[in-house]
Amino acid sequence: MFTLDINPILATLGPFQIRYYGIVYLFGFLLSLIFLLRARKKGKINLTDDNIYSLIFYGMIGVLVGARIFHVIFWNINYYLSRPIEILYIWQGGLSFHGGLLGAAIAFYLYSKKHKLNLAQLADIVTIPVIFILALGRIANFINQEIIGTITNVPWCIKFLRSIDPINCRHPVQLYAALGRLLALLVLIKLPKPKKDGFIFWMFLIMISIGRFFLDFLREDTIYLNLSAGQWLSIVSFIIGLSALLKYYKEDLRSLISLKVFQKGSKAD
Repeated sequence: MFTLDINPILATLGPFQIRYYGIVYLFGFLLSLIFLLRARKKGKINLTDDNIYSLIFYGMIGVLVGARIFHVIFWNINYYLSRPIEILYIWQGGLSFHGGLLGAAIAFYLYSKKHKLNLAQLADIVTIPVIFILALGRIANFINQEIIGTITNVPWCIKFLRSIDPINCRHPVQLYAALGRLLALLVLIKLPKPKKDGFIFWMFLIMISIGRFFLDFLREDTIYLNLSAGQWLSIVSFIIGLSALLKYYKEDLRSLISLKVFQKGSKAD
């Protein structure tokens, strides 16, 4: 058994608080910016620096608005109805992955449509930094002592002394999720170069949806019809991702399957 008593506030500057959670998101946007600027420098995308800065800005707005709206509606609607001003307190945590993904997708779609950009290509480029930041985000959740797991007596269980339950020992689901996302990142990096733009993004969506669905069984959350809100949203995102792959990326899927078969055959020889 371990105990956790880390102050989620890194520093205080007058009325403002600098939290690990906010630093992770800021780093995420900067990392995405770096990846896009590097892609432009290599000639992979036909964008000016101003286009890239604008795209990141709108993406940032989409992520924050979408993530907060989903968190308020699907996870804590009663709490925020009684404290509506706290809807704006995003620096305290409480951002939904599915809402952030949808918000970013809408922002990128609208910007890409306006400037006639290849949305699928952009999605593939930012997927790598995004999944890394999502892993760091779960570590920030761990420090914030939010998204706590179910009660358990496994040797590595943790008492979150600053959480809503400082007494019981629980699964560190935040760290499980961080590890899972790092493994997904490794898989995406090792994938052969796809023949069609967007394949990396849809693979990411499927893997993250599967991981979230099963991991939520170890997460203490509000249940709707035997599943959590995150699990229902993961089912929807998995179906969307799988449908996109089966409809538009059959050749890439065949290449991926044949690669696995070939590797197994080589070991047998």
